[in-house]
Amino acid sequence: METEDERPTGEERGPSERLGDAAADLTHGHRFHFRNPAGERRTRAVVALTLVMMAVEVTAGVAFGSMALLADGWHMGTHAAALGITLIAYWYARRHEDDPSFTFGTGKVGALGGFASSVGLALVSLAMAAESIRRLVAPERIRFDEAILVAVVGLVVNLASALMLRDRRPHGRGGARDLNLRAAYMHVLADALTSVTAIVALVIGRFAGWVWLDPAMGLVGAAVILKWSAGLLRDTSEVLLDRSVDAGTVSRIREIVEAEGGIEVADLHVWRLGPGRLAAEISLVSKRGCAPADVKARLAQVPDLVHVTVEVNEV
Repeated sequence: METEDERPTGEERGPSERLGDAAADLTHGHRFHFRNPAGERRTRAVVALTLVMMAVEVTAGVAFGSMALLADGWHMGTHAAALGITLIAYWYARRHEDDPSFTFGTGKVGALGGFASSVGLALVSLAMAAESIRRLVAPERIRFDEAILVAVVGLVVNLASALMLRDRRPHGRGGARDLNLRAAYMHVLADALTSVTAIVALVIGRFAGWVWLDPAMGLVGAAVILKWSAGLLRDTSEVLLDRSVDAGTVSRIREIVEAEGGIEVADLHVWRLGPGRLAAEISLVSKRGCAPADVKARLAQVPDLVHVTVEVNEV
C-alpha cells in the first residue's frame, strides 16, 4: 500500500493527479479573506474606553445642562455601537474564512461593516441636529465650568482612540484600505469633532454669555459628521456594488494587454474583491491568436490584481 510520503511528485505523478492539484490551487487562490488582527485588537480596546467615557459625558451633560456635552456623550454611545459592528465584521470574516459558499471569500465583509457604520453615523448626525434646534428654540441653563472639564477629558480620550485606530498599513492602488477599520476611525474623529465644538461653545458661552452658541455648535458638528458619513457611504457602496476601480488602473491593464500587436480588448471589467485585491475579466479579439496564460503573466505587474479571467476570440 502506497503511503503519502511514497507518492510520486512533480513529473512522476500522473496527469489526473497533477490536474487535481492545479484545480485545488486555483480554488484556494481565488478566495480572499478579510483579516486585520491588529486593527481588531485596537478596536476592542477603544470600545472599552469609549463605553466608560460615554457614561461620564451623558451623566455630566444631563447634570450640567450642556447640549454640546450631551450630544458628545450620545454620539460616543452610538459610536460604541458602531465599533461593535466593526468587531462583528472581523469576527464574521474569521468564522467564514473556509466557507466555500463565499465565492471569492470574505474580502468584502469589511466594506459591509463600514457601510452599516456609515448609515449609523448619518442617523446620529440627524438626531444631533434635531436636538440642537430644540435647544435653540428653548435654551436651558448650563453649568459651564463642570461641562468644560468633562468635554476636555472627552477630547483627550477621542484623540487617543483615533491614534489607536489609525490604519498604518500602506494603501495600494486597488483600494487596500480596511474600510471596516476606517469606519471606526471616522466615528472616533466625529467624537473628537463634537468634543472640540463643545469646548469652543462652552468657553465662549462661559465668558461672553452666548448660551445659544452651545446648540449652534451642535448643528455645525452634525453637518460635518453628515459629510463624513456620506464619504464613507460612497466608498463602501462602491465596493459592495462592484463599481469599477479608478480609471488609471483600468487604462493600465488595457495598455499592457494591447502592447502585443494584433490584440485588442473588446470588453474589460475590473472590480474589488476586498482590501488590496482586484479581479478582472477580459475579452480579447486577436488576429493571430494568443495564449491566456501569456496575458495573465504580463498583468502580474499590476499591483493588487490577483484574479484574472481571459477570453480570446480569434478573427
